[in-house]
Amino acid sequence: MELTALSQPPPRNAGPNWGYVFLRRAARWLPVPVFNALLAVGVGVAVMFMPEQRRNSRDYLTVMLGRRPTAREIWRHFYSFTQMFMLRLRLAEGRAHRCREHPDCAAFRALMKSDRPALLGTFHFGNSDLLGFLLRDFGRHVYMIRLHMGNSADTRHLAERFAEGVTYIWVNESENLLFALKTAAQSGSSIALKCDRPAHSAKLEAFEFLGAWRQFPFTIYHLSLMFRLPVVFCVSVPDGADASCVHGTPVFEPDDRSKEDNLARARIHFQEVLR
Repeated sequence: MELTALSQPPPRNAGPNWGYVFLRRAARWLPVPVFNALLAVGVGVAVMFMPEQRRNSRDYLTVMLGRRPTAREIWRHFYSFTQMFMLRLRLAEGRAHRCREHPDCAAFRALMKSDRPALLGTFHFGNSDLLGFLLRDFGRHVYMIRLHMGNSADTRHLAERFAEGVTYIWVNESENLLFALKTAAQSGSSIALKCDRPAHSAKLEAFEFLGAWRQFPFTIYHLSLMFRLPVVFCVSVPDGADASCVHGTPVFEPDDRSKEDNLARARIHFQEVLR
């Protein structure tokens, strides 16, 4: 698996540089009740010393709950994210994890079981961050468009474990991005990208989401028209301790109509996805 070389130092995740190694060793050697208690305390410390993330959590929960969240609810939000991160660590360590599609997602299931490459959109929701790795269960090779972080050891270990099924394209290597995307599209592989983070996206449009008009990356549909690939969105949620359930949307198919007509159809499709 080749990783695109970076022309400048990548950004860094929040938290200490030793955090990944500490959590990996603690999860391996400590009794489960002791580790869970330690994790709960660590999450409390993170809530205290990460003001930007705490503010984002409070704003999100205010919209979702229709009221100002309690301190405990913010802690639970942080803790849920930490559980997803721990799943990443355990997968990187070799833990078995199954992926199944939700039975109501017929269009997604049909596309995944075909040999057609596709553009796979997803969001920062549940454990959707792992979809590029989990979709190997469908026999697909996936190019994952990701932001390369300078202290993301879990990503490196996941890349080593799933090297046969996953290739990274670093979005912060912008001068090579279009060439890398063209290579990926022509290879017959699928391309997975997050569609809820405006940074590093040249195509932004406003859509109604959670009661307000908000900016979302719309790049996936421009790639669909450029490479004539279908678009499907999918999110993944835990399905027990050792499995994930993938929910997929109806498929957007570019056709022979004009670019403007296709983009109009794409906007309707994406709005329905968000709803």
